[in-house]
Amino acid sequence: MMEQINMLEVLRRINRLYGAMQKPVCQRCGLAPLEATILGFLHDNPKKDTAAEIAECRLLAKGNVSIAVESLIQKGLLQRRQDREDRRKIHLSLTPQAAPAVQAIDRLNQRFWQRLFRGFSQEELAQCVRFQQRLAANTVAALAERQEL
Repeated sequence: MMEQINMLEVLRRINRLYGAMQKPVCQRCGLAPLEATILGFLHDNPKKDTAAEIAECRLLAKGNVSIAVESLIQKGLLQRRQDREDRRKIHLSLTPQAAPAVQAIDRLNQRFWQRLFRGFSQEELAQCVRFQQRLAANTVAALAERQEL
């Protein structure tokens, strides 16, 4: 049981580290943390470009994502475009004005991952990826089973 508790602590510490590293970038770019997350997500996942997809993939509340998206549009960092086939669907895209913030977020992410995996061998990194994939699959299966009950 202690191993599971320690794993949750590690996940919380990783999240805290990212937040601490993200804070100065957000301050320099004039962004809230969720806004930076959305810009980074859209940059890294151009095919998943709706607020609903962002919320689903990043496990965020849809309402919070919608508020942050509106703020980013007001700041001129995002633009929206209505889907040609389904007018209810709104696609989001980065504007050229978002480039400096996106570059800062990319540098942040690179530093974060380098810091997190400092001292890991290539085999250990590959093993981490395999473990992560298994954990994700187990989590999805467990959630599906829970919904069936």
